[in-house]
Amino acid sequence: MQKEITLVLTPKQASGEEFFLPVLAKNLKISPKRINGTKILGRSIDARQRQVKINLRLLVFVDEHPVVEENPVFDYKNVSGKEPVVIVGAGPAGLFAALKMLELGVKPIIIERGKDVTARKRDIAAIHRNLELNPDSNYGFGEGGAGTYSDGKLYTRSKKRGNVKEVLQILKAHGASPDILVDAHPHIGTDKLPDIIKSIRNTIIAFGGEVHFETNLESLLIKDHKIQGIKTRKGDSIYSKAVILATGHSARDIYQMLYQQGIALEAKPFAMGVRIEHPQELIDSIQYSCALRDPYLPAATYNLVQQVNNRGVYSFCMCPGGIIVPASTSPDEMVVNGMSPSFRNSKWANSGIVVELRLEDFGADQQQKVLKGLEYQQYFEKLAYENGGEGQIAPAQRMTDFVNGKLSTDLPESSFRPGLRSSPMNQWMPEAIRYRLQEGFKAFGKKMDGYFTREALLIGVESRTSSPLRIPRNPETLQHPQISGLFPAGEGAGYAGGIASSAMDGAWCATKAVAFVLRT
Repeated sequence: MQKEITLVLTPKQASGEEFFLPVLAKNLKISPKRINGTKILGRSIDARQRQVKINLRLLVFVDEHPVVEENPVFDYKNVSGKEPVVIVGAGPAGLFAALKMLELGVKPIIIERGKDVTARKRDIAAIHRNLELNPDSNYGFGEGGAGTYSDGKLYTRSKKRGNVKEVLQILKAHGASPDILVDAHPHIGTDKLPDIIKSIRNTIIAFGGEVHFETNLESLLIKDHKIQGIKTRKGDSIYSKAVILATGHSARDIYQMLYQQGIALEAKPFAMGVRIEHPQELIDSIQYSCALRDPYLPAATYNLVQQVNNRGVYSFCMCPGGIIVPASTSPDEMVVNGMSPSFRNSKWANSGIVVELRLEDFGADQQQKVLKGLEYQQYFEKLAYENGGEGQIAPAQRMTDFVNGKLSTDLPESSFRPGLRSSPMNQWMPEAIRYRLQEGFKAFGKKMDGYFTREALLIGVESRTSSPLRIPRNPETLQHPQISGLFPAGEGAGYAGGIASSAMDGAWCATKAVAFVLRT
C-alpha cells in the first residue's frame, strides 16, 4: 500500500527518517516494521508559533517495496549541421533556451559577452580585493548570468510560462542537490552553481551546440523587418532566421543599441533602495522566538512589505547566512547585491530593502522618454559611487542613524569585503526613495521586534532589482511586434525575475523560435 501523508514535526524529527519514522508509524497506527520506505514530496518551515514546526509531506510504502523512480531522460538530439538559432546571453534564459533547442533538433549558437565561470571567478575575486572591475566579467556578466555568483535562489511564483519542476529536474541532472525538488523555497548556493552551469555548457557542446565567450553583440542584422542574424563587436556576422535576446537587465548597451536601431522599447516600473545587513543571530531570535537557533533549523529568513505614501517598500532577495557583494558593471558606479552559500553559514543576514518606482516618478511615460528609467537608475548608482570610497568601497550608514539623519561615527563589522565608508546617505539619496525607506524601517521595526536597531547596517545601493525597460513581444508568438524572428527573453526583456522564471521563459521562447524557424 502507498499512502501520502503530511506530518507536523519538530526540526529534529524532520531531519532524518530515523527520527520521523516512529512518529509516522504512530500516526498511521501501525508497527514501524511495516513501513518499507518513504519519499519526501515536500518540506516547509512554519515559524508562526513560538515552537517552530516543519511540515513534511511524505509518500509512505506500507507492506510493499518502495518504487524506485527513474530520473527523467531528456531527449537531447545531435544538432551538428542543423538549422541554427542565435542566443545572445548565457544566463538561465539563454542556457535553458539552448537545452530546449537540443530537444527540438535545432542548433543553438550562444554568444556571451563575459567569460566562462572559471575565468569569471578570478575577475570577481579581483573586485573583492578592490583591484579592478572588468565591465564584461563581473557579478552581472559572464557564464550563468547574474545569479551564478549572487545566490542561486530558485523560488518563483510564475506558473504561466512553463514547468518549474522540469527546470529543477534539469538542474538536478546537472549536479544540483535533490533537495531542490522538495523544499518550499529551493536554493543551490553560489559555491555549487558554477559547476552546475559548467555541466550545462558541456551538454550543449556535446550535442552539437556552440558557446562563444567574450563575444559582444554589436547589432542585429535586419532586412525588411526580418531577422537575418547578428554582428559581433569582433566584426563577425552570424546568420540565422531567429535570435533569442536573453542579455539580462544590466546590459544597458543592448537597450541603447535597440533604441538606436529604431526597435521599440517600453518603460516599466521597477524598484531601488539599499542592502541592509543584520547579525544572523538577531534575525534567528526574532523569527524563531529563541535566544539561540535550534541546530536542526536553517538560518532564518524574513519577508517585509509596507505602503508609504502610495508606494510599496519591501524586502527583496533576502539572503540568510549570506554576504553582501559588489555588483557594479561599470567602474564609475556603485551597486551591491546579496548572496548565500549552500550552507548559509555566514554570521550575517542581508536583504535588499527597496522602494517601488513608477513611470511618473521619472517622466518615462512617453516613447521619446523611454530611457528615463534607465538614466534614473544610473544616476542613483553614480551618486553611491561618488559618496563611497576609492574603487568599489561602498557608502554605508547604521539604520538608526539613517532614520534619524545622523552620520555614523563608526560602522559595525560587515561581510562586504572591498570596504565601507561612513556616508550620510540620508542627505544625498533622492528624497522619494530616502523618505519612504526611513518610514519603512520604522514600520518594519514594529512588525519584527528588534529589527530596527543600531546594529543594522545600510549599504548603498540596491538598484538592479529588475529591468527599467521591457522589450515588447507578441503574447502568442513571443516575437517583437516590429521584427519577425526576434524573441526577447528573460529578465532583460522584462518577462522574468530570478533563475527559475528566466529559465522557464527562455525555454518557452526557444519552443516558439524553433517552430518559427522550421516553418520559414
